[in-house]
Amino acid sequence: VQLQASGGGLVHPGGSLRLSCTASGLAMEEYPIGWFRQALGEEREFVAVRKSGDIPYYADSVKGRFTASRNAANNTLYLQMDSLKPEDTAVYYCALTNKLLAGSYAYYFSPARYPYWGQETQVTVSS
Repeated sequence: VQLQASGGGLVHPGGSLRLSCTASGLAMEEYPIGWFRQALGEEREFVAVRKSGDIPYYADSVKGRFTASRNAANNTLYLQMDSLKPEDTAVYYCALTNKLLAGSYAYYFSPARYPYWGQETQVTVSS
């Protein structure tokens, strides 16, 4: 399994970016996909998770601003980030696990739950 993340960049506060995460070797539609970020000097933190067929779940810090979606046709997961703030500045990762727990989102908050990771993509929000 290989994941490839892209779409980061530099944006002004209030702007938008869309991150993409593409997988090879499996159908992403069938697996929980998480988004994480890590700011300089900080621990990696949960951003969002989308389980197969479930409504995405978001960290409180991004709820209402970020939207996780899938495109099964091109095996890609997206993270649309709107109303970006300077505190959203971080390297972002997508990650995949093959463990699907019905009714549980908390399980997916920990980076340790994900054996497969895409490379980082830098998001910088600055004026």
